[in-house]
Amino acid sequence: MRRRKAQEKEVRFDPKYNSKIVAKFINMVMIKGKKALAEKMVYGAFEIIKKKLNDLDALKLFHKAIDNARPRFEVKPRRVGGATYQVPVEVRQDRGTSTALRWMRDFARNKKGKSMMERLADELIAAYKAEGSSIKKRDDVHKMAESNKAYAHFRW
Repeated sequence: MRRRKAQEKEVRFDPKYNSKIVAKFINMVMIKGKKALAEKMVYGAFEIIKKKLNDLDALKLFHKAIDNARPRFEVKPRRVGGATYQVPVEVRQDRGTSTALRWMRDFARNKKGKSMMERLADELIAAYKAEGSSIKKRDDVHKMAESNKAYAHFRW
């Protein structure tokens, strides 16, 4: 039998937009417990988005970008009779959201030459327009799931 489930921590709403997803993203961007700096980065990215896209609501863009980058399917390895199969499974909503946020953060971090605010803003705008690195990553994950559809019967 498996051990007990890990207890999920309750994420508080962020102070500016009163949104749990924004608060979660701030926590993901944070390094070494420097939350004020992470807040400055995320809110700065939202301001850059407002300037670049002529006062488009940054929060709506953020939610749309997450929705575009969220994977619907992924593959999980299953061991069946000595062979390991990549079995496609549907992704739960909360896992898909956190995966999309993680991809956007990581791709923004790996870019060079601009400030983190600008890189985050660029990544969010690209995801909103359904282009960019996080969308490519999502498409790759979907392709992998599609190509391993033959092993879907191993799902349990």
